[in-house]
Amino acid sequence: MAKLTGKVAIITGASAGIGQASALALAGEGAKLVLTARRQERLEQLVEDVKASGGDAVFVVGDAREEETAIKTVEAAQKHFGRLDILINNAGVGNYKNLVDTSADEYDEMMDSNVRSTFLFTRHAVPVMREQKSGNILMISSMAGRYGFPGEAVYCATKFAQVGFAQALDNELRKDGIKVGVICPGGVKTEFALGKGRTDDSVRESGMLEPEDVAGAVLLACTQSPGSRIIEIRMRTMDESLA
Repeated sequence: MAKLTGKVAIITGASAGIGQASALALAGEGAKLVLTARRQERLEQLVEDVKASGGDAVFVVGDAREEETAIKTVEAAQKHFGRLDILINNAGVGNYKNLVDTSADEYDEMMDSNVRSTFLFTRHAVPVMREQKSGNILMISSMAGRYGFPGEAVYCATKFAQVGFAQALDNELRKDGIKVGVICPGGVKTEFALGKGRTDDSVRESGMLEPEDVAGAVLLACTQSPGSRIIEIRMRTMDESLA
């Protein structure tokens, strides 16, 4: 039997990159999926791919920064599958600029996309998991959530916030049978921050992690035995230093 048979997972930012790779990895182990992002065509294709491989998935189109999207997505899990076992808070944006070149609007975009979305989806998933007395919540943070990097001050602040949020919730929710952890990869070859500090060429020619590398860590954290939990995973390629 697949390791996640009977489990239901929500993945935010599922239309590309780490979210898409994580969806395929979890579906491969039997999880039923509720996928959310802003790009409907991408979500439709991903659902088709999951179903073609024998899995089951539905999608909710919406902006992860809006509370309505979080509410609708959690409701979709309950309506279509009757439960919610896993939440992957993956939605996020980056904008690599020095502090004085970063506008207040760019600050708001990163804070809302990376931190507010994590709060909203977790806030609405927890009551369902509490009622079940089980659940697994993961934040896709970054090595920029463990070390401060020049030209990334605001981005680092959002990712440090996710790490602190996860640590606090681990203490708050463990008594309810809910596991909370964080995945901190280095750079990943995705569409992330293209035109905002990265280019197609710089990503393609880099030695960064592949989305499937991170999806493997997500799957590991989601398939721990009932009595164990993964609190944090930090990831780098063999070519990169720790910080």
